[in-house]
Amino acid sequence: MEKIRLGMVGGGQGAFIGGVHRIAARLDNRFELVAGALSSNPEKARASGAELGLAGDRVYDDFKTMAIREARLKNGIEAVAIVTPNHMHYPAAAEFLKRGINVICDKPLTSTPADAKKLAKLAEKSNALFVLTHNYTGYPLIRQAREMVANGDLGPLRVVQVEYPQDWLATNVEETGQKQASWRTDPERSGAGGSIGDIGTHAFNLARFVTGMMPAELLADLDSFVPGRRVDDNAHVLLRYDSGAKGMLWSSQVTPGNENALRLRVYGEKGGIDWAQENPNVMRFTRLGEPTRILTRMGAGASAAANSVSRIPNGHPEGYLEAFANLYAGAADAILTRRTGKTPETLLPGISDGLEGMAFIASCVRSSKAGGRWVKIAL
Repeated sequence: MEKIRLGMVGGGQGAFIGGVHRIAARLDNRFELVAGALSSNPEKARASGAELGLAGDRVYDDFKTMAIREARLKNGIEAVAIVTPNHMHYPAAAEFLKRGINVICDKPLTSTPADAKKLAKLAEKSNALFVLTHNYTGYPLIRQAREMVANGDLGPLRVVQVEYPQDWLATNVEETGQKQASWRTDPERSGAGGSIGDIGTHAFNLARFVTGMMPAELLADLDSFVPGRRVDDNAHVLLRYDSGAKGMLWSSQVTPGNENALRLRVYGEKGGIDWAQENPNVMRFTRLGEPTRILTRMGAGASAAANSVSRIPNGHPEGYLEAFANLYAGAADAILTRRTGKTPETLLPGISDGLEGMAFIASCVRSSKAGGRWVKIAL
């Protein structure tokens, strides 16, 4: 199968998420990394490119030069992965969308609502695909959970509980110069949201993806527990749905003993499901009045939706990287479909998901600043 020529903006030496994107892109042998503007520091960019085996003339000092030249090359990139801090998502994505190059961008969509709206307009005008890497939607049992909700296995939904606690920012790590902490706690680079922007948007999107419901209102209580921190590091959020269902979302980066404890529980009139990201090959499903069933990836009771994004037999763990790779595989399929002039049918997160995530962040900040009032979810 022909590989899609991929470029990358950001993700140079010392970057966590860039390496994850590169692994995900090559896991199914659908992409080949051929170009990059890997750092805002030219020397680091060139050193990073050399480490990755890129040709010297395909390693760029800045993303604009890369976008211009790659768009003109006969064998220029067809897609670009943007793995920069949040404030660079809009300017980088804009340069490639303008030139018809498909964009695969890390979340959240941008750092500000204004940039989100501008990017949405550009994406609408462009003939390029835009994918937002809410990678937790790629887990097989999450695909099954979505299918079960849609099929009515849980009945009309009543309660949605989603949480994402971590502990890595429980102290003032940013003052040590730790790169990941430094930009995530800087509102100029991360945006107004701290934990709600970094991991709260993942929790919000996961609940949205599985239930198919967008909350109408929220009430948020945001805290910055670490002295001197300028963004939230803990958030409690209540959610109201037009259907009458109620939800609760908790995101925290200051809870000792939690590493990456994303968990989703959904309850309806007929039953409930319970899934945790740190043990992603198992999901609990309980019909009202019946014993709990343990569903496993590729096991008895696994659905076609789950099996279609599984790679190995049950009992062999699949996890974070494979889920991420499912988004890249979906992006490859969508790009090839668009080449034929057809519109792909896909579950890939995109611009609309990004706008919803930005509306969630903005509404949480607005609600909390107002003393914890109910507000409509809007940009």
